[in-house]
Amino acid sequence: MDTNIPYTGFLRLPQILKLFPISKSAWWQGCRQGRYPQPVKLGPRTTVWRAEDIRELIQSVGKGENDEK
Repeated sequence: MDTNIPYTGFLRLPQILKLFPISKSAWWQGCRQGRYPQPVKLGPRTTVWRAEDIRELIQSVGKGENDEK
């Protein structure tokens, strides 16, 4: 699966939700509960996530799906 995630840098929420298709509220709830990576605040209205953390999340979910089959 070609996710086009940079090796370093930051992703905004719309970019993440294209790769990990869940609702915004489910994403934020997962962040609060520790299931998803914690956000980084760059400013009062700018929240991002580390590209490395998102890549790791997608890989771990993919491994979990393969293990269940």
